[in-house]
Amino acid sequence: MNEAEQSELFPTVPEKQPMRTPLADRLRPRDFSDFVGQDDVLGQDTPLRRAIEHDRLPSLIIWGPPGSGKTTLAGLIAKKVQGVFVPFSAVLSGVPELRTILKIAKQRQSVSGERTLLFVDEIHRFNKAQQDAFLPHVESGDITLIGATTQNPSFEVIAPLLSRSLIVSLHQLSDEALGRILKRALTDREHGLGSSEISLTSKAQTILIRYGNGDARSMLTALDFVVSQAKTSSGKRVVIEHATVEAALQKKALRYDRDGEEHYNVISAYIKSMRDSDPDGALYWLARMLEGGEDPKFIARRMVIFSSEDVGNANPQALLMTTAIFKAVEVIGPPEVHINLAHGTTYLAASAKSNASYVGLKEAMHDAKELGNLPVPMHLRNAVTSLMKGMGYGKGYRYAHNDPEAKVGQTHLPKELLNRKYYRPTQEVDE
Repeated sequence: MNEAEQSELFPTVPEKQPMRTPLADRLRPRDFSDFVGQDDVLGQDTPLRRAIEHDRLPSLIIWGPPGSGKTTLAGLIAKKVQGVFVPFSAVLSGVPELRTILKIAKQRQSVSGERTLLFVDEIHRFNKAQQDAFLPHVESGDITLIGATTQNPSFEVIAPLLSRSLIVSLHQLSDEALGRILKRALTDREHGLGSSEISLTSKAQTILIRYGNGDARSMLTALDFVVSQAKTSSGKRVVIEHATVEAALQKKALRYDRDGEEHYNVISAYIKSMRDSDPDGALYWLARMLEGGEDPKFIARRMVIFSSEDVGNANPQALLMTTAIFKAVEVIGPPEVHINLAHGTTYLAASAKSNASYVGLKEAMHDAKELGNLPVPMHLRNAVTSLMKGMGYGKGYRYAHNDPEAKVGQTHLPKELLNRKYYRPTQEVDE
């Protein structure tokens, strides 16, 4: 692939984009001064900002939620850093195309000494074997890799690539940052809506900011749609009220990726709320999962686990309750089963707690692993043959039911573990 062919694959985006381009793309920051909401990463005198401005950029993995500015940051880097910027989508293209780009990058480096800034959007889409293709080219300096991902790179990017890259973590945009972006969209006459005959009330803007839910692209897309529905007449300015915005947007989509990190963040908050006996917090996180489209069976399974891990013998009925709820999920289904899930959630949150069984098991498993196959004491072995009986199997064993209290004082642990205590119940809740 020559340079002309490559330029056709990756055309340069014009500085002034036509108005038919989506509003979110038209408003992409063209300088650091327009990059809103990530001052701790790209503010004046931050290490990354200095590295970009002084053209000393290492390979980067940019991690952040949707609409936080990952692609925008890559575009700003392309403007500030020397090199050929090549965007590449792990969704739209595959390894064969990538190998061609890497081959050209190597040739460019050897012939002209010019490096390639390779921007790989959604780099987590490459499996870990495919990610190995980047390593030799990053090490040799043929490319400066700029990978973008919504997934936690600790889980989705191979360790050798992480060790050769700077991890840049962008956070969800605050309402204040979204407000600044929205103001710019409404007043920018060249790229935004400043030249239109439309404005929004303060309450309508608040609804849009909340709809964005930390995602600038989502908010601007919604604004674009709302404005497109408004009717204007020459010389008369139209003010869009909050009711119009609510009617146009209908329902706010919560950010919840069933396969990504947010899935684990929310279920963690749900479990910790129940563990801390906070039914209100638990119900909120339950609602977040249900609104985000989580599988009710997943939630019910976590409740069954919780009933033994965190409630245990402090309330043995919890396991019966949660297994019944799991069955209800199987036979009823949403939305009615949401009531069963709420019932179980508040029951578990309000229940007495004990993890004595779980802790005891973990300690016993540690000993089993560390000490190996300790022999079973002879009195606990079953003498199923006369030979085994002659060898002492079962000798000295006392049958508990022959005792009035059905309890005898014989040991049940290997001699190496005599007097070891695994189960340490709390008197008030376990007994």
